[in-house]
Amino acid sequence: MNGQPNDKPAEPLENLRAKHLPLAPFRSPPPDLVPARMLNEVLFCERLLYLEWAQGEWADNAYTLDGQAVHKRTDEKKGDLPPADGEEEEGEVPPYKATSVSLSSSILGITTTIDFVEEGGDGEVIPVEYKRGRIPDVTEGAYLPERAQVAAQVMLLREHGYRVPYGCLYFAKSKRRVKVDVNAELEGVVRQAVLRARELVTQGEMPPPLVASPKCGGCSLAGICLPDETRLLRELLDDDDAKVRRLVPARDDTLPLHVQAQGGRVGIVGDELEVVTKEEKHRARILNTSSVSVYGAVQVSTQAMRALLENDVPTAFFSHGGYFYGLLGGLGTKNIELRMAQHERLRDTAFCLRVARGIVASKIRNSRTILRRNHDAAPAVVLFELEQLAKKAEACEAAESLLGLEGAAARVYFGAFGGMLKAPSAIAAKFDEAGRNRRPPRDPLNALLSFAYALLTKEFTVAIAKAGLEPLLGVFHRPRFGRPALALDLMEEFRPIVADSCVIGALNTGVIDENDFVVRRDACSLNPSGRKKFLYAYERRMDQLVTHPTFDYRISYRRVLEVQARVFGRLLLGEASEYPAFRTR
Repeated sequence: MNGQPNDKPAEPLENLRAKHLPLAPFRSPPPDLVPARMLNEVLFCERLLYLEWAQGEWADNAYTLDGQAVHKRTDEKKGDLPPADGEEEEGEVPPYKATSVSLSSSILGITTTIDFVEEGGDGEVIPVEYKRGRIPDVTEGAYLPERAQVAAQVMLLREHGYRVPYGCLYFAKSKRRVKVDVNAELEGVVRQAVLRARELVTQGEMPPPLVASPKCGGCSLAGICLPDETRLLRELLDDDDAKVRRLVPARDDTLPLHVQAQGGRVGIVGDELEVVTKEEKHRARILNTSSVSVYGAVQVSTQAMRALLENDVPTAFFSHGGYFYGLLGGLGTKNIELRMAQHERLRDTAFCLRVARGIVASKIRNSRTILRRNHDAAPAVVLFELEQLAKKAEACEAAESLLGLEGAAARVYFGAFGGMLKAPSAIAAKFDEAGRNRRPPRDPLNALLSFAYALLTKEFTVAIAKAGLEPLLGVFHRPRFGRPALALDLMEEFRPIVADSCVIGALNTGVIDENDFVVRRDACSLNPSGRKKFLYAYERRMDQLVTHPTFDYRISYRRVLEVQARVFGRLLLGEASEYPAFRTR
């Protein structure tokens, strides 16, 4: 990452948190050694350093993947350094060259792995740090963060007794080196950066986001940091930077994999997942897969599970009928600070009620909007009653009362739900007769709704886990063994506009009909053909671009879920004053 000279200074932390009560700082023991790469980060962006080093957050983008490709030639440890005393061992033939050289110094308080070290003549050695981009057009030949990183390597080598006249930065796109002279001034910058990095981690307070900085555009952690969104939610954006930039891709480049053929098997061949059924075989590159969902009697090999875990691809398990059992994931987030904040904040019943009120009111109003869009003649009394229930939810003073209001709104909404279905009328008639039912659903429409909600629960569980939150601890749904309460909370306002809308569209366009269901006794579920067709419809809905009502940029629904989960984390850490409702227009 390259520094930029025109950043606005970040506001003091006490000013940013003046409007809401912050949590007590998460203070951790000061780290013994600071990695040289973190010196680059602390000079580039203090918030980035904190996210990476204190909270353990990381995400790749095109720039980081390009950088990893550039570093492939130096990642493997080869060669060795010459003797520090200048006396060569018998049999050694100079010149010396070494890659991936690890050095540490408790005196300097720095540790690093140098990409490449070569002998410069007369017993001198030169460290070379590889960078993916081109040489920047600045007087020094490189920005300060990169020069400080190389300076730290030079200082470490000197501390270990080597004579090091200078260091180098190699820019892969330019295919040229930039010489970095390490003088007393640059050494002072390094020492101050070491102290600042240790101070930031020790004090346990997230530095504020940069203000309208061009650095954010290429940062791989922009979707985790959410700099503009955080400032907007703190009500601190001024007229000069009031527009929230979309710093994350509108859509995910990877795709979900659903496996429902009973008796099927998911294995791994090289870097591809192989799905074998009785009729055919399919393959999907694991790097192009966002998640794997298996239904019923589908086997996943141990080797495939390990590959999925290594690549952070979640695997969701459903019953044959579509009931969501849970996720197979790795060790999860390293961000213990966020988990602790979640447990501390969600003990505050007033905080939970405040957030839940907004979510329930938003769900009711989204239900009202869906009726207005799809019902031929939405009853005025139903629309009026839903609006009154939304207002009561916003003013509710007890969690039990809020639960009652949410239930009342659901009864009113589903009482008019059948009027949104154009064809086939038999499905609507069965629903009107039975009403909303589940566990198990007893008619086709209820079966579709239950399956859509199970898929949405899985989506939010994945997004919440990815954001570093605990899915089982929510603000509205009470904790219960195995229940992803937070996923159920955050998905409430998306039930009408994602799940219900998808069901209505699938039935009204004839994608799903009565032949796509199977009924056994009192239970109804989709048959394999119907499930496959509905999954296509559901994935199209999740990939659809929508304008975020708070941040005013267009992203897919699947990306919206991730943004909402990340923003909820910002709320827990005291960086946002309110949870932004997602209310469709």
